[in-house]
Order: sequence, then C-alpha cells, then structure tokens
Amino acid sequence: MAPRLSRPADPNDPEYQSLERRINLALHFSLFCAGNSALWFWQSLHYAHWQWLLWFTSLWAVLLLGHGLWVLGKERQPH
Repeated sequence: MAPRLSRPADPNDPEYQSLERRINLALHFSLFCAGNSALWFWQSLHYAHWQWLLWFTSLWAVLLLGHGLWVLGKERQPH
C-alpha cells in the first residue's frame, strides 16, 4: 500500500515531515542497492579488481544505516 497523507500537504505538518523522511530513506536505500549491485556486477563482468569498491560499499552502508537510525529517532520523538 502506498503511503498517503490524511489531509492536504503542508510542509510544517509533522505527519508530512515524517512521510517525507521515510520516502527519502526509501530512495536512499534503492540508490544504494541499484548503484552497488551495478558496480559489483561491472567489476565481475570485466574481471577487474577494484580495491576501493569494498570501502565504497562499506562507507555507503554505514551512511545508510545512520540515515535509517536518524529517521527512526525522529519518528519516536513526540511532536
């Protein structure tokens, strides 16, 4: 089921801000999945050995985890 607002969009509304944060996290996650899978596939396709790729993926995963924790933290704060 798609996320929806129960009233007209207002950027100052806490429900709107929560939805916006969750959508941004979903976009971040999908870019992480698509980008990293493409890089790893390209590396294996060309028999390349990019030493930076593991560090890149790890750093991005840590940033994604931080983003997720921040979103969860904001969700639990009283409005």
